[in-house]
Amino acid sequence: MHILVVDDERIIRVTTADELRDAGHYVHEFSSAKATQQYLKENGSDVDVLLTDIKMPDMDGLGLTKWTKEHFPDIHVLFMTAHATIDNAVEAMKLGAYDYLQKPFQIEELLLTLSRISELKHFKEENRRLRGQVIRKYDLSAFVGQGDETSKVFQLVELIADKNTTILITGETGTGKELLTNVIHHNSLRRKGPFIKVSCAILSREIFESELFGHVKGAFTGAESAKTGRFEMAHEGTLYLDDIDDIPYDLQVKLLRALEEGEIERVGGGETIKVNVRVIASTKKDLQQLVADGKFREDLFYRLNVFPIRIPPLRERPKEIPLLAEHFLQEFSSGGNSEIDGEVLEIMKQYAFPGNVRELKNLMERMVILADGGIIGKHMLPMEVRFPGKPHTCFYFENKPLEQIIREVEENAIRDALLRSGGNKAKAAKILSVPASTLKSRIEKLDLNT
Repeated sequence: MHILVVDDERIIRVTTADELRDAGHYVHEFSSAKATQQYLKENGSDVDVLLTDIKMPDMDGLGLTKWTKEHFPDIHVLFMTAHATIDNAVEAMKLGAYDYLQKPFQIEELLLTLSRISELKHFKEENRRLRGQVIRKYDLSAFVGQGDETSKVFQLVELIADKNTTILITGETGTGKELLTNVIHHNSLRRKGPFIKVSCAILSREIFESELFGHVKGAFTGAESAKTGRFEMAHEGTLYLDDIDDIPYDLQVKLLRALEEGEIERVGGGETIKVNVRVIASTKKDLQQLVADGKFREDLFYRLNVFPIRIPPLRERPKEIPLLAEHFLQEFSSGGNSEIDGEVLEIMKQYAFPGNVRELKNLMERMVILADGGIIGKHMLPMEVRFPGKPHTCFYFENKPLEQIIREVEENAIRDALLRSGGNKAKAAKILSVPASTLKSRIEKLDLNT
């Protein structure tokens, strides 16, 4: 680390600095606080630790610490003094000092303290890096797209993200409803609060109420202790209710009360609990039709539908398929060597992608593995993508020579077996029902990149 040693006693200053250099640190020495301040004004952003005496003639260590923490809060300050008192120690800590060493101290004690500071700095830097990743992951660019429909979604998100309004996101499976919810939360005023997600589709009728609102001890058989519900967990933050259409009809009135009054009651309890929660709900079904069918409360629908956002299916925005494909190519191609043939993109643009973006993502992951750093060609596309609507048991090879057709079939069969076996050639040979030596020779003859 880059360390500044400040002490008006030359022998202590020089000895300490030499010991630190011997331990591998980069050290500058100063005999006064003012000289230290001047150095910090020019190089403060590069300094990790300030090791300073308390008693000095022009400005004491406490004054230097106060100034340093005001201008360079990331610098860790250590005190060394022969005048240790409780008052000085308390004052130093109040000013932001990391630790306090009493002269004479052993160099091992100082090095141990510096080691702890190094670990702390690493931890903080990792946290900053991870926070930066989250910010980048969930900024508006996380929702890849550039067409008119996606632009409309962007505009709505920018308009509503920092509000407290309830949002209803609609869209088919795989369109990115959860990703959009992440984007909204992390761009809202509640981004520092909790972000609780609930999949209504996977909760059984018996536990639904307890999961959402919690329960008190003894509320029902097996309730051996009190449980905090998701609404309470999300206090001051965001609650995401995925597949909102799966909430049991008789519990919808309790959800309505929570949304309208900001109040809940735990199962088996009589206490009213105030909650401050922003709710974002999503559904792949037509809630208005469910209301008409008597399967969803009309009043709850209108309470959820305050600010609707519809994510269009991928078949309505085919021009975005190449952009998404390139995005996933970069995500899954760790070495960045794989390329996608232009003809593949044209074929994919004609495919409806019933599984939407999720299906496209899975397809790209598979083809990147098959390409193994090479060109993603159309022969890697599944039959249902290349020839939509045609029986998948048939082969369509256009007007290729028989020899080329046989080679493509064999290549795909071998690559598929290797993929299913995790690259294990012996297992792949068993899948193909051929001797391992035969598979090895076929791989070499076909010049497959494995």
